[in-house]
Amino acid sequence: MLEEKNDNLQDADGKELKELNGAIDKNELANEPNEENKGLNEFGDIHETEGQMPFAPEELLSAGNKDEQEGTPKKKSAVEAIEDSNAEDSEDDSASERHNIPMQNYEAFSMDKLTDELEKLVAHEKVMSVKEHVEEIKKEFYSKYNHLIEEKRDEYSHDNDGDTSGFEYHFPLKNRFDSAYSEYRDKRNAHFKSLQNNLKANLEKRVALIEELKRVIDGDESISDSLKHVNTIREQWKNAGPIPRDKYNHVWNNFHFHIERFYDHLHLDREARDLDFKHNLEQKQKIIERVEELLQEEDINKAFRELQSLHKIWKEEIGPVDREHREEIWNQFSELTKQLHDKREAFFAQLRGKEEENLAKKKEIIAKIEEIAKEKVSSHNAWQGQIEKIEALRSAFFEAGKVPIEVNEDTWAHFKSAVREFNSNKNAFYKDIKKEQQDNLSKKMELVEKAESLKDSEDFSATTPIMKQIQEDWKKIGHVPRKYSDKVWKEFKAACNHYFDRLHAVRNEVNKEEIEAFDKKKEYLEDLKSFELTGDHKTDLDAIKQHIDNWKSLGRVPQSRRHIEGKFNKILDALFDKLSMSKKEAEMVKFNNRLEQLVDNDDTRKLENEQIFIMRKIDEVQSEILQLENNIQFISNAKDDNPFIKEIHKNIDRHKEELKTWKEKLKQIRNIQQENNE
Repeated sequence: MLEEKNDNLQDADGKELKELNGAIDKNELANEPNEENKGLNEFGDIHETEGQMPFAPEELLSAGNKDEQEGTPKKKSAVEAIEDSNAEDSEDDSASERHNIPMQNYEAFSMDKLTDELEKLVAHEKVMSVKEHVEEIKKEFYSKYNHLIEEKRDEYSHDNDGDTSGFEYHFPLKNRFDSAYSEYRDKRNAHFKSLQNNLKANLEKRVALIEELKRVIDGDESISDSLKHVNTIREQWKNAGPIPRDKYNHVWNNFHFHIERFYDHLHLDREARDLDFKHNLEQKQKIIERVEELLQEEDINKAFRELQSLHKIWKEEIGPVDREHREEIWNQFSELTKQLHDKREAFFAQLRGKEEENLAKKKEIIAKIEEIAKEKVSSHNAWQGQIEKIEALRSAFFEAGKVPIEVNEDTWAHFKSAVREFNSNKNAFYKDIKKEQQDNLSKKMELVEKAESLKDSEDFSATTPIMKQIQEDWKKIGHVPRKYSDKVWKEFKAACNHYFDRLHAVRNEVNKEEIEAFDKKKEYLEDLKSFELTGDHKTDLDAIKQHIDNWKSLGRVPQSRRHIEGKFNKILDALFDKLSMSKKEAEMVKFNNRLEQLVDNDDTRKLENEQIFIMRKIDEVQSEILQLENNIQFISNAKDDNPFIKEIHKNIDRHKEELKTWKEKLKQIRNIQQENNE
């Protein structure tokens, strides 16, 4: 398991920032409790009565939500929810980019795909923009990984009578996943460390700007200088950078409180102030118009993200409006916000309904797995079918989608339990199969030892029936463990072949008829060397066929002297080459002669080898034809009279003729084998 470090910024908005308390002047931000200090409804958080003061600097650094401090839960309004989200995004600019990266159904991803996705996000995205994605990927990967380890441990337990003390399972993909997550964690920690220092400094800047703004309001600068000074402060404020999220709303509201105070104190230049109020009102009316359009947007999440941005613009970039319109326009904006928020809540309710549907699907899948686990299966093929069913149900489970979070763990545990029950039954069956295969291996090894002990026997009459019975007994024994299968078969085959080759050799040596046939064929071969063709095709072909018939009539030769058959075939090849007949016809005559020799010699092994060779040649020629035909298709612009195309067509025709010959040869062999079997 990966070592996890604290995901939260180390006291970024707590212990470290409290050190600021003693360094900042604790003067009140608003010195005069007058009529202009009331209200500020437009900014949502400050509802002061006469004589109350907005937050002092030390309160900006340490004050939190009153209800939260007192431990009283409070349901947030639509505006408060948006402001909290904006506060979170304002602390780290990259965090807001998370909305632009789709959260996929990682539950449906395989472990390979999850690892690929993690590596991609870590390599190409900002660390805080993918925090939620990475943690979701990590959760799904380890759920699947731990499930895999449980299955492997259960298999090991079944194979070792319940003992798991020596269990080990190496899974290279986990090392790759851990490496990618470690890279993400290092980037995240480095980001937090840098962010911590920046947040502290930026908060100090903003508190200082509020103090400077207060001095302008209470000072004696001219109206012109005051306006320039305040514009400079506002520009510096705009570029002051992010601050801790729990200070965000308090700091912004206090800043805007004093901005309003400044405008309300511009008694001597109301025309300039009113123009600014009018401009601000127009900007906010445009925002309201846009929110009204967003209410018609089909993509609820997209609309809500834009609403968050509009709230931020309203709060951070647009100044105040005159008191006559202040409460009215804010209420209008708040009401539209609530409508869109309610629409979003309804959308989430639909998602909840979808999750309930997904839960029903997953329960149905689990029930099917449990049913399959209870079925009695007694053969390897049947178990393979069951395994395929379970794999299909497993995939369907992961692809079914998310379920309500409060039942997610229970559903996953129920699924694992059902699969574990199936695997337990499967492992028990294959444990018995392995024992049976081990018994079969012992039986076959005994036959190998017996064949080895008899392979050099000289008593052929007594040993041959025993060797044949050994071969029959071998066929009756079932499968052995795969890793031993080839080895034990090769040993058995070698011992049997050794014995029967000796048997055939001895029989050939003692067969007088075969020796006499050899002598006759040797003499006939000498006479054949003087044979000359007349030039008449039919006469010469008949003569060659007669020589073949004569040769066959001489009988079989001993195994050790069958080289004479090759000499005869060479003479025939030379005669056929001189004969004016088609290549195919000559080839088939020679082939039939060779087949008849194999049949006469009862050489089934060479006959089988000849069949295998012909089948391979057929495959080769067919592949060559297919390749040539594909080549023509790629040359789409060439004409049929193109020399290159003509040559390809000739090659195709030649190969097709060759294919016919090979197929005819294969047919001849199969006919002979069928006759022998009958």
